[in-house]
Amino acid sequence: MKKWMLLAASMMIMPAAANAQEREYRVLTNQTDIGYVKVNEDGDTVTIETDIKNNGRGPTSSETILLGEDGIPVNWTVTGTTTFGSPIDEFYRIEDGRAVWMDAAGGGSSDTPLFYIAQNGTSAALLAELLFDDEDMAMDVLPGGTARLTEIERYTYDGADGPVETITYALSGLSMAPSYITLDADGEFFASASPGGASVLKGYEGAEERLRERAAALSAERLSGLQEEYARTFDGPVRIQNVRVFDSVAGRLSDPVDVVMNGDRIGLIESAGATPTEGETIIDGAGGVLMPGMFEMHGHVGQESALTNILAGVTSIRDVGNRNDVLATLIDRIEKGEIAGPRITRSGFIEGQSDFSANGGIVVGTLEEAMDAVRFYAARGFWGVKLYNSMRPEWNEVIIPEAKRLGLKVHGHVPAFATADEMIAAGYDEVTHANQAMLGWVIQKDEDTRTLFRFTAMKRFPDLDVDGPEVTATLDAMVANNVAHDPTLVIHELGLTAENGKVGPGFVDVYPNMPASSQRGMKQELFGTSGPEERAEYVAAYNFIKDVLTRMHERGIMLVPGTDMGGGFNYHRELQLFEELGMSREEVLSRATIDMARYLGQEEDLGSIERGKLADFFLVMGDPTKDLKDLKKIGLVAKGGQIYFPAEVYPEFGITPFAESPDIVSTPED
Repeated sequence: MKKWMLLAASMMIMPAAANAQEREYRVLTNQTDIGYVKVNEDGDTVTIETDIKNNGRGPTSSETILLGEDGIPVNWTVTGTTTFGSPIDEFYRIEDGRAVWMDAAGGGSSDTPLFYIAQNGTSAALLAELLFDDEDMAMDVLPGGTARLTEIERYTYDGADGPVETITYALSGLSMAPSYITLDADGEFFASASPGGASVLKGYEGAEERLRERAAALSAERLSGLQEEYARTFDGPVRIQNVRVFDSVAGRLSDPVDVVMNGDRIGLIESAGATPTEGETIIDGAGGVLMPGMFEMHGHVGQESALTNILAGVTSIRDVGNRNDVLATLIDRIEKGEIAGPRITRSGFIEGQSDFSANGGIVVGTLEEAMDAVRFYAARGFWGVKLYNSMRPEWNEVIIPEAKRLGLKVHGHVPAFATADEMIAAGYDEVTHANQAMLGWVIQKDEDTRTLFRFTAMKRFPDLDVDGPEVTATLDAMVANNVAHDPTLVIHELGLTAENGKVGPGFVDVYPNMPASSQRGMKQELFGTSGPEERAEYVAAYNFIKDVLTRMHERGIMLVPGTDMGGGFNYHRELQLFEELGMSREEVLSRATIDMARYLGQEEDLGSIERGKLADFFLVMGDPTKDLKDLKKIGLVAKGGQIYFPAEVYPEFGITPFAESPDIVSTPED
């Protein structure tokens, strides 16, 4: 009997056991072992134990699965906790010939029992094995959709039990992008990988690097095909007629104008209706608003999110934590035009060595290693360094001056057993995340914020006076030292207010347009609670955070818009939340564009639509100065001399477009 598993926290497909009674798989990221999945078979019953921890968090779950004669599960239970500690209590079973299930999204039923895709358990590997034996390698699944297996390549890996011949497949139909899984020659799971890590049969951990690299390459090949098909490059200048430009410097809309893009620069802006020059391509802007490209300031960029951010008008991203080699490869592919993606500003990730380390960037065990990491990033032209949870506070006091001497900005989390006030005094230019800025007001010196405690401790916030001495002292220090704040308010909204079975508040406006797999995730909470009373405590904490951020804005502290949720539509929501902090819509739009260009030192080329600047802009078929929700209604995006029409590309991800493409009135060939 075959076994399987899925690492739900990162959506990496986990490998299955073959015909042995027990098998173990190791989960690796950045070549660091972060956990296991253990599978045990007893007849037609399979049990799976998962325990994965990275950055002080990760899923822990137990599954019991009863298989039918055809190998398809007829009873499935999953219990445990998700990555951020939300309880899992999921089941699937057959009752009187009907399939019924309960998951975090609210569950459902079907008159036609099919293969069930577990929301917080395993599914993909068993499904792949069944598809392997299916003639056309395709199968309808529950709650909906059609899964398909496509062979990619064959390779032999060596390990503790000798060489294993494998076949890698793309498994599509379960999410907006295919997953890459590897079976042995008999169709049993061997491993699976993403660009950031892999799960591998124990004894074959050495395969992780190649598996990860191949996953990145396969994803890039798919995205390269989308780039080739949908990125438009026109001969000669491109005139976008009859638009109102959002003047991000003045904070207002212009009168109707034509904007002419010549190559990757803005060549001309003149009154609407002006006579085009010979050889221009003309696009009808239909009275829409032309916006400068926006800046997502808290990104961890991957290849898939690179494209979806472009489609959402996010043409620049500050990456604040990544595998250095993965990010370098991504930037190279974008700059060569192989795949679509934003302009990426790099901030180098430095983490201290501990049992709770986040395994990205550079992990250091000594002050000397930390100093070397700072010099490494400075020598490679990074904008700044981001310091993380397990850094020792006394190290930060030494390396921050060195980073500034080398021209780097310094930002990050507040190290465990320290406070934001101490890091501001040490020289932070920016504090990352609202909870990181505020936890020092409510925790004791011996309480460890490297675990999920850094989230659960926010329940203490409402006990504070928002105008009390603790809050005022920190805000005073931020004003005095010109310290900015990257609150990532959208992820706090999700974590503190979302409830299972309800569409999260940040997803309401996009939910109807998303594929079923994404809709399911939009009805799942992030932080678990014991009941309504604890949820009310979290909601009160969220309101406290918003009150503090409102005071920060009123006092002139720079609030930096970023999501830590991949940008895109979540970035649009972050901007809506900034309006709720007391900013006008015009202020919000300027903050997302020219303010961030200035903040990063890129205003000479970016942040506003002006003659001679880079032609990074997008056309809104609406008016975001009247309603920020209109930011989703994007007709076209220009970046790097190419134009993308989101309505053409979104169906490739199962997304229903929010606006139609503008008409191309004429081309030089007409």
